[in-house]
Amino acid sequence: MEYEPDAAGRESYILCADCGTVISSANGAGLCVGCLRNTIDITEGIPKEAVINFCRGCERFLSPPQTWVAAAPESRELMAICLKKIARPLQKVRLIDASFIWTEPHSRRIKLKITIQKEVLANTVLQQTFELTLVVHTGQCPQCTRLAAKNTWKASVQVRQKVTHKRTFLFLEQLILKHGAHKDTISISEKRDGLDFFYAERNHAIKMCEFLASVVPVRVKGSEQLISSDTHSNTANYKFTYSVEIVPVCKDDLVCLPKSIAKQWGNISPLTLCSRVGNTLHLMDPTTLQQTDVSAPVYWRQPFNSLSQVSDLIEFIVLDIEPLGPQRGKWVLADAQVTRSQRGGAHEYDDGMGDDGIYHTRTHLGAILQPGDTVLGFDLTNANFNNDAFESLDAHRIPNIILVKKTYPNRRKKSKPRNWKLKSMAKEAEDGIEQSGFGRGALGRRGGVDTKNVERDYELFLRDLEEDKEMRQAINLYRAEEPAAEDEDDGDVAMGSGAKAGSGMRGGKRRAGAVAAAAAGMDVEEESVDADGDDEDEEEDFPEIELDELLENFEELDMGDGDEVL
Repeated sequence: MEYEPDAAGRESYILCADCGTVISSANGAGLCVGCLRNTIDITEGIPKEAVINFCRGCERFLSPPQTWVAAAPESRELMAICLKKIARPLQKVRLIDASFIWTEPHSRRIKLKITIQKEVLANTVLQQTFELTLVVHTGQCPQCTRLAAKNTWKASVQVRQKVTHKRTFLFLEQLILKHGAHKDTISISEKRDGLDFFYAERNHAIKMCEFLASVVPVRVKGSEQLISSDTHSNTANYKFTYSVEIVPVCKDDLVCLPKSIAKQWGNISPLTLCSRVGNTLHLMDPTTLQQTDVSAPVYWRQPFNSLSQVSDLIEFIVLDIEPLGPQRGKWVLADAQVTRSQRGGAHEYDDGMGDDGIYHTRTHLGAILQPGDTVLGFDLTNANFNNDAFESLDAHRIPNIILVKKTYPNRRKKSKPRNWKLKSMAKEAEDGIEQSGFGRGALGRRGGVDTKNVERDYELFLRDLEEDKEMRQAINLYRAEEPAAEDEDDGDVAMGSGAKAGSGMRGGKRRAGAVAAAAAGMDVEEESVDADGDDEDEEEDFPEIELDELLENFEELDMGDGDEVL
């Protein structure tokens, strides 16, 4: 009880009308606290027992009115759900405190200790504590009911990209994991040109489409299929499908724009390189460093394809390089002299023309390349493209060589494992069990579905992460506890779990070297010899991923902007 002294600042005392205890005269009730509690019960009207619904399938609680929420035992979320059961009676009192009382986990009981206050008389506030017992009733939420009835999805998102590699989806998977965009997905299915995401609610599929549009340039089309209808109640049940098509241009692709479009986009040279892919395409002229950004709506009004992709890159040796101008971003314009890489006295790429000359070209890699470095580029001397825009170019203005990026032919000693790994969101198609650990990713996990080059693409993707710090800042890299050991029986190596560099195929050292050779364009037998020996030294400037860039397993991170290279 609360009371105040009289006007003179003095306190006077009286006897309790029931028990005779000395109390303050400011007590308007004339009763002590004990007698007042026996007379007035401020918890009257507040239920002491209630029922809370729990789904055994997804382990979520029903939060009034019809929201299913995941809540850990004795968590703030569970406390809020429990208090909502008596929310209306609590409006008449003042809630002071609420805490959990320990109960046996298998008792299906949740007990709360709740303290409330209420003004019962003038200047008289009574505080009281009571227990609230909630009985947990198990059942199924609507999503789990639909899953049990084999009506597993209501909306699907079909993500497609018509290219010959899977680098985009490998990187997109890591972006989805970092931002938690897959949390509402009930299953993932791999298709020939992409992935299908299935959802129990339409708004979850729409949310995924909005996320994809924020990280990659896409075009979204929606359709619906009538499943059932009730003419009496004028209701219908639909399944919704959203087709998401990603722009078929990736990082390091060679693009030839029509002259009319090139003039509209800042009068840039028609022959450009795709330097980055975020929610827009970043095109750059490697001979002038002029750049332009192409948004998805602009691209789909006048679409174009790539002339050459990463699989068409050829290895060159830098003989001399001379920077020409100031640095623009991370690029510096330079004149370079290069020649084709030679292994064992023979050209690695023999075009049948017997051209052993030195090529002079202008490149944007002046800040990166040094004499003696190995660089990948496109050879246009004898190129034959079925492209109208390329045919319309002046032949004298087409460079012989376009350098794209520096490479490391020796990579690393083949016995040295990676100290990092990537997380996977893959779910097996056969049983729907989520693979929450680390592995190759959502691609190539189903036999016979585009698995021929998936592991090679994955190895190239890992190398891109090692060489591009800006690229790996957009995703989460995890520390590898122990390097993965090769299986002597089938040699199946999970490269994302600290596998050996270059071990992109099943098999021992010879087959591991074969994939590294295919990725670098080398001869298989020659690379196999290097894999067994230690003749090749690791490059001094080989890009290593520092430990401070790695996370512990399943560590949560703040979300980034996701605008990064694909």
